[in-house]
Amino acid sequence: MDQPTRDRSWHADEQFVDVGDATVHVVQNGALDAPVLLLVHGLGASTAWWNPVVPCLADTYRVIRVDLPGHGRSTGPSRGSDRTDALAEYSVPAHAERVGAVLERLDVHQVAVAIGHSTGGSVVAELARRRPETISALTLISTGPSLDADTSDSPLSHLLFARVPGALLWRAFNEAIVRKSLASAFARPTAPLPDALVDGTRGMSHHALAATARGSAAYIRERSLPDRLTELGKPLLVAFGAEDARWRAASAEDYRVVPGARVVVLPGIGHTPMYEDPQTTCDLLLEFAAASAR
Repeated sequence: MDQPTRDRSWHADEQFVDVGDATVHVVQNGALDAPVLLLVHGLGASTAWWNPVVPCLADTYRVIRVDLPGHGRSTGPSRGSDRTDALAEYSVPAHAERVGAVLERLDVHQVAVAIGHSTGGSVVAELARRRPETISALTLISTGPSLDADTSDSPLSHLLFARVPGALLWRAFNEAIVRKSLASAFARPTAPLPDALVDGTRGMSHHALAATARGSAAYIRERSLPDRLTELGKPLLVAFGAEDARWRAASAEDYRVVPGARVVVLPGIGHTPMYEDPQTTCDLLLEFAAASAR
């Protein structure tokens, strides 16, 4: 693999960035003068979901992770004064706009690859649409192309994401229930989930969780991701676990309509490749980033 080499004594930094209506938690690893990889987590997750692959990536790149507003250690956005604003505050375009504002505050003008996991894939796709001069290439990990690919739909999820009964359910969920719910993100969890993953989800408000879920669904209901990405014309890597329990793994093939897209389905892996097989995931990301830069 033809990769640039850098000093392994890389820089690590954690900060909070004001983006107007929210304060975003940002973690940076790697040399500040290295090409940038942007990592955006999915629904109910946080920067911690990238922990296993960061050391490998930061040997070569400046790795920037963000907690989306209302997730992890980021504050939720200021509540809108009317119903329309309240529905829009956690939309995919709103999340993408705030991530773009973070890049501005960090004085980052070029991102080698913007990488999104699950809902984060929609966020980086929208970010590239809004800032095509900033985002050079895209990677989507376990990101459903359309609502037809959703396999996690259930009566319980409908209740959970509803406003009134959902808020009551969320308050009733104890740590054991949250752990069981998060386990569906892994094909074969052989050990207790790391506390950092569980604590990040439990610390969310119901409003942030449900509104982000509704915003993500609305985004791909309006227009599928393969359709949006074809219009963008950016280099694209799509990775799915063959045993993903949240999105139909075969739907990865839908992305092949995007010219030049590379689609990889990982055997024995579920919804979270960066935790289930971090080395393979890191190798894929490094190889794609190097190829995209040529």
